[in-house]
Amino acid sequence: MSDIIDGAVRKLAAKLGDGFDGIAKFEIDGEGAIMVDGDGVRAGDGDADVTLGADADTFREMLDGELNPTSAFMGGRLRIDGDMGLAMKLGAALS
Repeated sequence: MSDIIDGAVRKLAAKLGDGFDGIAKFEIDGEGAIMVDGDGVRAGDGDADVTLGADADTFREMLDGELNPTSAFMGGRLRIDGDMGLAMKLGAALS
């Protein structure tokens, strides 16, 4: 597992606390994937209600609070596939 995935798992877990109501997947280009659900945050790849994809720099900026997830999506830096309502809830939790 990459250092980028490990760091993102720690940051997401700190921001989301006890998990997430739904199943979300973050795909970090060239690095791997992170699953977020009611059990918490972990590295892995599986079926999800919503998948968010971006490069490592975009994810780092979002997790560090430097980039709003909505702005990333509107600017074409964040791809979303699936349940947009869940994506919005996740984006609010990251802000």
